[in-house]
Amino acid sequence: MATDDLMTRALETLGDDGPLSVEVLHRLADLTDAPESMMIHEVADLLDVSPHTLRYYERAGLVEVARDGNGHRVYDAAAVRRLVFLTRMRLSGMPMRDLQHYVSLVDAGEGTVPERLDMLLEHRDTIRRRIRELSLSLAATEYKIVTYGGSTGSNVRHPGPATGGDRTTLPHQPTRRSLPAE
Repeated sequence: MATDDLMTRALETLGDDGPLSVEVLHRLADLTDAPESMMIHEVADLLDVSPHTLRYYERAGLVEVARDGNGHRVYDAAAVRRLVFLTRMRLSGMPMRDLQHYVSLVDAGEGTVPERLDMLLEHRDTIRRRIRELSLSLAATEYKIVTYGGSTGSNVRHPGPATGGDRTTLPHQPTRRSLPAE
């Protein structure tokens, strides 16, 4: 399952205008209607990931999964909750080695909370920077859409009349003059 598909599902759960809050995360991890134990295909469907991804997370040591009498994986609620967290962290760009380290800290107990907190604070800063970078890329893309006569949201200023040539500056930037050719 592609990361884009998982992100699409997560964003659909949030809605367009809803505030981002802990309640949104609780809704994403709400397992009240889920059975106490689930087979791999059920967890894969629930999380919109492939069974291969779930097996990979298990091999990587991110989640422990019990087996039934036939050797089939049986996921309990704790494993599914952990997988919800893991998939969100992967969507946010957390590298597998960091996830593995984080999970090893969780498994080591309460004494590792300060280090876990440090990891999450650092990851939050990385996410915030990426959001700023993406916002700038979005503004540039929307500006170009408008320069070609397209329509975007109401928060994008439309360029003035065309002055010949392709203006590539953002609305809040002055037009740069090119240097004479030598």
